[in-house]
Amino acid sequence: MTIQINAAFDSGNIRLIGIDGDTVDVEIVADHQSDFFQWFHFRVAGAKGRTLTFRIVNAGKAAYAFGWPGYRARVSTDRETWRLTDGSYAGGVFSFTHRFDSDVAWFAYFAPYSMERHADLIARMAAQPGVTHRELGQTLDGRAIDLLTLGTGPKQVWLYARQHPGESMAEWWAEGALEKLTDPDDSTAQALRAKATFHIVPNMNPDGSFRGHLRTNAAGVNLNREWHAPTMAQSPEVFLVRAAMDETGVDFAMDVHGDEAIPANFLAGFEGIPSWTDALGEKYYEFGRRLAEATPLFQLEKGYDKSAPGQANLSMSTNQLAERFGAVSMTLEMPFKDHDPSPDAEFGWSPERCKALAHACLDTLAGMIDAI
Repeated sequence: MTIQINAAFDSGNIRLIGIDGDTVDVEIVADHQSDFFQWFHFRVAGAKGRTLTFRIVNAGKAAYAFGWPGYRARVSTDRETWRLTDGSYAGGVFSFTHRFDSDVAWFAYFAPYSMERHADLIARMAAQPGVTHRELGQTLDGRAIDLLTLGTGPKQVWLYARQHPGESMAEWWAEGALEKLTDPDDSTAQALRAKATFHIVPNMNPDGSFRGHLRTNAAGVNLNREWHAPTMAQSPEVFLVRAAMDETGVDFAMDVHGDEAIPANFLAGFEGIPSWTDALGEKYYEFGRRLAEATPLFQLEKGYDKSAPGQANLSMSTNQLAERFGAVSMTLEMPFKDHDPSPDAEFGWSPERCKALAHACLDTLAGMIDAI
Protein backbone atom coordinates (compact mmCIF):
# COMPACT_ATOMS: atom_id res chain seq x y z
CA MET A 1 0.00 0.00 0.00
CA THR A 2 1.03 3.59 -0.60
CA ILE A 3 1.68 5.73 2.47
CA GLN A 4 -0.70 8.68 2.65
CA ILE A 5 -0.06 11.82 4.72
CA ASN A 6 -3.04 14.09 5.36
CA ALA A 7 -3.58 17.24 7.43
CA ALA A 8 -6.71 18.60 5.71
CA PHE A 9 -8.87 18.60 8.83
CA ASP A 10 -9.69 20.65 11.92
CA SER A 11 -6.36 21.80 13.47
CA GLY A 12 -4.32 19.84 10.92
CA ASN A 13 -0.85 21.07 9.99
CA ILE A 14 1.91 19.38 7.98
CA ARG A 15 3.32 19.42 4.47
CA LEU A 16 4.81 16.29 2.91
CA ILE A 17 8.29 16.80 1.48
CA GLY A 18 9.08 13.25 0.43
CA ILE A 19 9.13 9.55 1.29
CA ASP A 20 12.28 7.49 0.94
CA GLY A 21 11.72 3.89 1.99
CA ASP A 22 10.75 3.99 5.66
CA THR A 23 11.74 7.64 6.13
CA VAL A 24 9.08 10.35 5.75
CA ASP A 25 10.23 13.97 5.49
CA VAL A 26 7.66 16.62 6.40
CA GLU A 27 7.62 20.28 7.33
CA ILE A 28 5.34 22.36 9.52
CA VAL A 29 3.38 25.13 7.78
CA ALA A 30 3.75 28.61 9.28
CA ASP A 31 0.74 30.46 10.70
CA HIS A 32 -1.09 32.53 8.07
CA GLN A 33 0.60 35.92 7.59
CA SER A 34 3.10 35.04 10.31
CA ASP A 35 6.49 33.43 10.80
CA PHE A 36 5.32 31.44 13.85
CA PHE A 37 5.13 27.66 13.60
CA GLN A 38 5.63 24.61 15.78
CA TRP A 39 2.19 22.97 16.08
CA PHE A 40 1.74 19.87 13.92
CA HIS A 41 -1.17 17.45 13.58
CA PHE A 42 -1.46 14.93 10.76
CA ARG A 43 -2.77 11.50 9.81
CA VAL A 44 -0.86 8.59 8.29
CA ALA A 45 -2.57 5.77 6.40
CA GLY A 46 -1.28 2.80 4.45
CA ALA A 47 1.61 1.90 6.75
CA LYS A 48 0.26 -1.08 8.70
CA GLY A 49 3.00 -3.53 9.59
CA ARG A 50 5.77 -1.00 8.94
CA THR A 51 8.02 1.06 11.18
CA LEU A 52 8.42 4.59 9.87
CA THR A 53 10.70 7.42 10.89
CA PHE A 54 9.25 10.91 10.51
CA ARG A 55 11.61 13.85 10.13
CA ILE A 56 10.32 17.39 10.64
CA VAL A 57 12.99 18.98 8.50
CA ASN A 58 12.25 22.63 9.34
CA ALA A 59 12.09 22.10 13.12
CA GLY A 60 15.19 24.22 13.63
CA LYS A 61 13.39 27.27 12.21
CA ALA A 62 10.36 26.85 14.47
CA ALA A 63 9.32 29.62 16.81
CA TYR A 64 10.74 27.87 19.88
CA ALA A 65 13.32 25.49 18.43
CA PHE A 66 15.02 25.39 21.84
CA GLY A 67 11.97 23.43 23.01
CA TRP A 68 12.64 20.37 20.83
CA PRO A 69 15.37 18.71 22.95
CA GLY A 70 13.67 16.40 25.41
CA TYR A 71 10.30 16.68 23.65
CA ARG A 72 8.34 13.59 22.49
CA ALA A 73 5.49 13.65 19.97
CA ARG A 74 2.03 12.24 20.64
CA VAL A 75 0.37 9.42 18.69
CA SER A 76 -3.17 8.04 18.66
CA THR A 77 -5.03 5.36 16.75
CA ASP A 78 -8.49 6.35 17.98
CA ARG A 79 -8.14 10.15 18.46
CA GLU A 80 -9.14 9.65 22.09
CA THR A 81 -6.00 8.33 23.78
CA TRP A 82 -2.69 10.04 22.98
CA ARG A 83 0.55 8.33 23.96
CA LEU A 84 4.15 9.46 23.81
CA THR A 85 6.38 8.34 20.96
CA ASP A 86 10.14 8.64 21.00
CA GLY A 87 11.91 11.78 19.82
CA SER A 88 15.31 13.18 18.90
CA TYR A 89 16.55 16.55 17.72
CA ALA A 90 19.77 17.12 15.80
CA GLY A 91 20.92 19.38 13.01
CA GLY A 92 17.67 21.35 12.99
CA VAL A 93 15.59 18.20 12.39
CA PHE A 94 13.16 16.66 14.87
CA SER A 95 12.63 12.92 14.33
CA PHE A 96 10.38 10.25 15.80
CA THR A 97 9.61 6.64 14.95
CA HIS A 98 6.39 4.65 15.08
CA ARG A 99 5.52 1.00 14.50
CA PHE A 100 2.14 0.81 12.74
CA ASP A 101 -0.06 -1.98 14.06
CA SER A 102 -3.20 -0.26 12.74
CA ASP A 103 -4.37 0.97 9.35
CA VAL A 104 -4.28 4.62 10.38
CA ALA A 105 -2.64 6.74 13.09
CA TRP A 106 -2.59 10.40 14.03
CA PHE A 107 0.37 12.40 15.29
CA ALA A 108 0.30 15.76 17.05
CA TYR A 109 2.41 18.23 19.00
CA PHE A 110 0.01 17.75 21.92
CA ALA A 111 -3.35 16.01 22.31
CA PRO A 112 -5.57 18.10 20.00
CA TYR A 113 -8.72 19.87 21.14
CA SER A 114 -10.86 20.24 18.02
CA MET A 115 -13.41 22.94 17.29
CA GLU A 116 -15.98 20.14 17.13
CA ARG A 117 -15.12 19.20 20.70
CA HIS A 118 -15.32 22.89 21.59
CA ALA A 119 -18.84 23.03 20.12
CA ASP A 120 -19.80 19.96 22.14
CA LEU A 121 -18.36 21.54 25.29
CA ILE A 122 -20.37 24.73 24.77
CA ALA A 123 -23.57 22.75 24.15
CA ARG A 124 -23.03 20.53 27.21
CA MET A 125 -22.13 23.37 29.57
CA ALA A 126 -24.78 25.81 28.35
CA ALA A 127 -27.40 23.19 29.27
CA GLN A 128 -26.19 22.93 32.88
CA PRO A 129 -28.28 24.55 35.65
CA GLY A 130 -27.19 28.09 36.40
CA VAL A 131 -24.95 28.44 33.35
CA THR A 132 -25.51 31.25 30.86
CA HIS A 133 -24.02 31.31 27.38
CA ARG A 134 -23.29 34.49 25.47
CA GLU A 135 -21.76 34.89 22.03
CA LEU A 136 -19.60 37.98 22.45
CA GLY A 137 -19.16 38.38 18.71
CA GLN A 138 -17.33 36.75 15.86
CA THR A 139 -13.77 36.23 14.73
CA LEU A 140 -12.32 37.34 11.41
CA ASP A 141 -13.28 33.94 9.95
CA GLY A 142 -16.80 34.30 11.35
CA ARG A 143 -16.48 31.87 14.26
CA ALA A 144 -18.26 32.51 17.54
CA ILE A 145 -16.41 33.82 20.57
CA ASP A 146 -18.13 31.92 23.38
CA LEU A 147 -18.48 33.06 26.99
CA LEU A 148 -19.94 30.86 29.72
CA THR A 149 -21.04 32.52 32.96
CA LEU A 150 -22.01 30.79 36.20
CA GLY A 151 -22.15 31.61 39.89
CA THR A 152 -23.95 34.26 41.88
CA GLY A 153 -21.27 35.70 44.13
CA PRO A 154 -19.84 39.25 44.07
CA LYS A 155 -16.23 38.32 43.22
CA GLN A 156 -15.66 38.54 39.46
CA VAL A 157 -13.47 35.66 38.26
CA TRP A 158 -12.31 35.41 34.63
CA LEU A 159 -10.77 32.21 33.27
CA TYR A 160 -9.72 32.31 29.62
CA ALA A 161 -7.73 29.85 27.59
CA ARG A 162 -5.95 29.24 24.32
CA GLN A 163 -5.01 32.74 23.17
CA HIS A 164 -2.29 30.76 21.43
CA PRO A 165 -4.22 28.07 19.54
CA GLY A 166 -1.47 25.46 19.32
CA GLU A 167 -1.46 25.32 23.13
CA SER A 168 -4.36 22.88 23.16
CA MET A 169 -3.66 21.83 26.76
CA ALA A 170 -5.25 25.15 27.73
CA GLU A 171 -8.70 24.11 26.52
CA TRP A 172 -8.38 20.71 28.17
CA TRP A 173 -7.78 22.69 31.38
CA ALA A 174 -10.85 24.84 30.68
CA GLU A 175 -12.98 21.73 30.16
CA GLY A 176 -11.81 20.39 33.50
CA ALA A 177 -12.60 23.69 35.24
CA LEU A 178 -16.11 23.76 33.77
CA GLU A 179 -16.76 20.14 34.70
CA LYS A 180 -15.80 20.80 38.31
CA LEU A 181 -17.78 24.04 38.58
CA THR A 182 -20.93 22.38 37.24
CA ASP A 183 -20.66 19.22 39.34
CA PRO A 184 -23.68 19.23 41.69
CA ASP A 185 -21.88 16.87 44.07
CA ASP A 186 -18.78 19.07 44.43
CA SER A 187 -19.25 21.07 47.63
CA THR A 188 -16.17 23.21 46.99
CA ALA A 189 -17.47 24.22 43.58
CA GLN A 190 -20.89 25.04 45.00
CA ALA A 191 -19.31 27.23 47.68
CA LEU A 192 -17.23 29.00 45.04
CA ARG A 193 -20.30 29.68 42.91
CA ALA A 194 -21.96 31.28 45.92
CA LYS A 195 -19.02 33.61 46.50
CA ALA A 196 -18.01 34.40 42.93
CA THR A 197 -19.34 34.84 39.43
CA PHE A 198 -17.23 32.95 36.90
CA HIS A 199 -16.76 34.17 33.34
CA ILE A 200 -15.07 31.48 31.24
CA VAL A 201 -13.81 31.74 27.66
CA PRO A 202 -12.66 28.19 26.83
CA ASN A 203 -11.13 29.20 23.49
CA MET A 204 -9.90 32.74 22.81
CA ASN A 205 -8.67 31.88 19.31
CA PRO A 206 -11.11 29.69 17.36
CA ASP A 207 -9.72 30.67 13.96
CA GLY A 208 -6.14 29.78 14.80
CA SER A 209 -7.34 26.55 16.41
CA PHE A 210 -9.14 25.40 13.28
CA ARG A 211 -6.38 26.58 10.93
CA GLY A 212 -3.70 24.60 12.78
CA HIS A 213 -1.80 27.69 13.93
CA LEU A 214 0.69 27.74 16.76
CA ARG A 215 0.33 31.26 18.06
CA THR A 216 -1.81 33.63 15.98
CA ASN A 217 -5.33 34.33 14.74
CA ALA A 218 -6.56 34.50 11.13
CA ALA A 219 -4.69 37.78 10.56
CA GLY A 220 -1.39 36.44 11.86
CA VAL A 221 -1.76 38.45 15.09
CA ASN A 222 -0.50 37.24 18.47
CA LEU A 223 -3.54 37.97 20.65
CA ASN A 224 -1.48 38.14 23.84
CA ARG A 225 0.24 41.26 22.54
CA GLU A 226 -3.02 43.12 21.84
CA TRP A 227 -4.50 43.82 25.27
CA HIS A 228 -3.39 47.45 25.47
CA ALA A 229 -5.13 48.48 22.22
CA PRO A 230 -7.17 45.70 20.56
CA THR A 231 -9.11 46.41 17.38
CA MET A 232 -12.00 44.72 15.60
CA ALA A 233 -9.92 44.81 12.43
CA GLN A 234 -7.08 42.59 13.63
CA SER A 235 -7.86 41.29 17.14
CA PRO A 236 -11.65 41.11 17.62
CA GLU A 237 -11.17 38.23 20.06
CA VAL A 238 -9.36 40.47 22.55
CA PHE A 239 -11.46 43.55 21.77
CA LEU A 240 -14.69 41.74 22.60
CA VAL A 241 -13.45 39.83 25.65
CA ARG A 242 -11.82 42.91 27.15
CA ALA A 243 -15.03 44.89 26.59
CA ALA A 244 -16.96 42.20 28.47
CA MET A 245 -14.43 42.39 31.28
CA ASP A 246 -14.95 46.15 31.44
CA GLU A 247 -18.66 45.48 31.96
CA THR A 248 -18.11 43.19 34.96
CA GLY A 249 -14.79 44.22 36.41
CA VAL A 250 -12.17 41.61 37.28
CA ASP A 251 -11.09 40.51 40.77
CA PHE A 252 -9.23 37.34 39.80
CA ALA A 253 -8.01 36.27 36.36
CA MET A 254 -6.18 33.26 34.99
CA ASP A 255 -4.88 33.15 31.41
CA VAL A 256 -4.15 29.52 30.49
CA HIS A 257 -1.27 28.60 28.14
CA GLY A 258 1.33 25.99 27.23
CA ASP A 259 5.12 26.34 27.17
CA GLU A 260 7.34 24.62 24.62
CA ALA A 261 10.54 24.33 26.63
CA ILE A 262 10.00 24.15 30.39
CA PRO A 263 9.03 20.63 31.56
CA ALA A 264 6.79 21.75 34.41
CA ASN A 265 3.64 23.65 35.32
CA PHE A 266 4.20 27.17 36.62
CA LEU A 267 2.65 30.60 37.01
CA ALA A 268 3.72 33.99 35.66
CA GLY A 269 2.52 37.13 37.38
CA PHE A 270 2.31 40.89 36.89
CA GLU A 271 5.55 42.13 38.40
CA GLY A 272 6.61 45.40 36.84
CA ILE A 273 3.18 46.98 36.28
CA PRO A 274 3.10 50.72 37.08
CA SER A 275 0.57 50.28 39.91
CA TRP A 276 2.30 47.30 41.55
CA THR A 277 1.80 46.98 45.28
CA ASP A 278 3.32 44.36 47.53
CA ALA A 279 -0.13 43.69 48.99
CA LEU A 280 -1.61 42.77 45.62
CA GLY A 281 1.47 40.84 44.61
CA GLU A 282 1.37 38.83 47.83
CA LYS A 283 -2.08 37.52 46.92
CA TYR A 284 -0.66 36.19 43.65
CA TYR A 285 2.35 34.64 45.40
CA GLU A 286 0.14 33.08 48.07
CA PHE A 287 -2.00 31.45 45.38
CA GLY A 288 1.09 29.82 43.91
CA ARG A 289 2.33 28.61 47.28
CA ARG A 290 -1.03 27.09 48.15
CA LEU A 291 -1.36 25.44 44.74
CA ALA A 292 2.09 23.85 45.11
CA GLU A 293 1.08 22.51 48.51
CA ALA A 294 -2.20 21.15 47.16
CA THR A 295 -0.97 19.08 44.22
CA PRO A 296 2.20 17.39 42.90
CA LEU A 297 1.13 18.65 39.45
CA PHE A 298 2.45 22.15 40.25
CA GLN A 299 5.82 23.53 41.32
CA LEU A 300 7.49 26.86 42.12
CA GLU A 301 11.13 26.34 41.11
CA LYS A 302 10.92 26.63 37.33
CA GLY A 303 9.34 29.50 35.41
CA TYR A 304 9.90 32.81 33.63
CA ASP A 305 12.03 35.73 34.76
CA LYS A 306 10.12 38.55 36.45
CA SER A 307 9.80 41.98 34.85
CA ALA A 308 11.75 44.80 36.48
CA PRO A 309 9.81 47.59 38.23
CA GLY A 310 7.90 49.62 35.68
CA GLN A 311 8.90 47.33 32.80
CA ALA A 312 5.83 45.09 32.52
CA ASN A 313 4.47 44.62 29.00
CA LEU A 314 0.91 45.95 29.21
CA SER A 315 0.02 44.42 25.84
CA MET A 316 -0.08 41.05 27.65
CA SER A 317 -3.35 40.17 29.33
CA THR A 318 -2.06 39.30 32.80
CA ASN A 319 -0.27 42.63 33.14
CA GLN A 320 -3.10 44.58 31.54
CA LEU A 321 -5.78 43.14 33.83
CA ALA A 322 -3.73 43.66 36.97
CA GLU A 323 -3.11 47.28 35.95
CA ARG A 324 -6.60 47.95 34.58
CA PHE A 325 -8.66 46.38 37.36
CA GLY A 326 -6.29 45.79 40.26
CA ALA A 327 -6.96 42.11 39.68
CA VAL A 328 -5.08 39.18 41.15
CA SER A 329 -4.03 38.20 37.67
CA MET A 330 -1.80 35.37 36.48
CA THR A 331 -0.76 33.21 33.54
CA LEU A 332 -0.76 29.44 33.97
CA GLU A 333 1.75 27.60 31.78
CA MET A 334 1.63 23.84 31.17
CA PRO A 335 4.24 21.78 29.31
CA PHE A 336 4.29 20.22 25.87
CA LYS A 337 6.90 17.97 27.43
CA ASP A 338 6.17 15.99 30.57
CA HIS A 339 5.81 17.48 34.05
CA ASP A 340 9.23 16.42 35.31
CA PRO A 341 8.41 16.73 39.05
CA SER A 342 5.64 14.11 38.57
CA PRO A 343 6.26 12.37 35.23
CA ASP A 344 4.14 9.87 33.31
CA ALA A 345 6.24 7.65 31.05
CA GLU A 346 3.33 6.54 28.87
CA PHE A 347 1.24 9.69 28.40
CA GLY A 348 3.44 12.60 29.49
CA TRP A 349 1.56 15.73 30.37
CA SER A 350 -1.94 14.72 29.28
CA PRO A 351 -5.53 15.97 28.94
CA GLU A 352 -6.48 14.09 32.10
CA ARG A 353 -3.75 15.80 34.09
CA CYS A 354 -4.71 19.20 32.60
CA LYS A 355 -8.17 18.64 34.07
CA ALA A 356 -6.76 17.51 37.42
CA LEU A 357 -4.68 20.69 37.60
CA ALA A 358 -7.79 22.77 36.83
CA HIS A 359 -9.55 21.12 39.76
CA ALA A 360 -6.61 21.91 42.03
CA CYS A 361 -6.57 25.53 40.87
CA LEU A 362 -10.25 25.92 41.77
CA ASP A 363 -9.78 24.22 45.13
CA THR A 364 -6.94 26.65 45.84
CA LEU A 365 -9.04 29.62 44.77
CA ALA A 366 -11.84 28.45 47.07
CA GLY A 367 -9.50 28.74 50.02
CA MET A 368 -8.55 32.31 49.09
CA ILE A 369 -11.65 33.80 47.50
CA ASP A 370 -12.67 35.80 50.56
CA ALA A 371 -9.31 37.59 50.62
CA ILE A 372 -9.20 38.39 46.90
